[in-house]
Amino acid sequence: MTQNNDPQGTTADWITNGVVQGLIGGLKLLPYKMRVRLTGHLIQSVIAPLSGYQRRAMENLALVYPDMTMSERKQIAKRTANNFGRTLIENYSGKGINAVARTSPISGPGLQAFKDAQENGVPVLLVTGHFGNYEVPRHALDSLGYEIGALYRPMANVFFNDHYVQTLANVSGPLFPQGRRGTGQFVRHLKSGGASVLLFDIYARGARLPFLGQNAKTSLSSAELALRYNALIIPFFGIRQPDGLSFKIELDAPIPHTKPSEMVIAMNQALEARIKDHPHQWFWFHRRFK
Repeated sequence: MTQNNDPQGTTADWITNGVVQGLIGGLKLLPYKMRVRLTGHLIQSVIAPLSGYQRRAMENLALVYPDMTMSERKQIAKRTANNFGRTLIENYSGKGINAVARTSPISGPGLQAFKDAQENGVPVLLVTGHFGNYEVPRHALDSLGYEIGALYRPMANVFFNDHYVQTLANVSGPLFPQGRRGTGQFVRHLKSGGASVLLFDIYARGARLPFLGQNAKTSLSSAELALRYNALIIPFFGIRQPDGLSFKIELDAPIPHTKPSEMVIAMNQALEARIKDHPHQWFWFHRRFK
């Protein structure tokens, strides 16, 4: 992976990145469990309200759950911010989160299907959403000896993007930035029988498909790639446990190859099931419903 050695960001980007890196660096001086709890509280109590993230989460919750009380929506929005903060610092704490992931129980029919596919050179698309900690399963599978690549969307702030990408690279496998070049590399990785992660729950060009009771623009590219290269699509999730520090990893059965829209609807349904059980673990901050 090539790093951007001559970033062309703005002065504001440079300042913002400096503040973020300074904050993360300071938090990483603390013991792992303390820093995770503290970052969750900091994002929940300070950053989310000031940045407008809490307001956006409340708006999305009101859209999806119009019968939910204001008090219930506020509680979910706060816990969403806490989970986001924990996830952020966990993903910058490579050794700590890797140790947690290695001891996390892995279950589901997709696990054996994944192992069989990798042993037989069949490509695998591991699809997930911004839920729980989506990097934990990649850590766990890497610890079992599997190289797991990832297709990612580069950050607009090029200074922040450099160290963000490095945190992804430290987990496992090759990384592929969205765009013509990165997509080409991603396709070659799949064709060689590789496994990669793709997050599908963001607003993107594509079809309007049902998600949480709304028609949300969703890319069909994951299903189209699976059909084109005969890859398995396996939804997987890192579900945060009640202690706020440990995880349970679930791999669903592979999604049958049918029409791309039907396959993506099945992916949405897999994520919806987890959100139903743990609504505060999905990132309600995203502009998912435009």
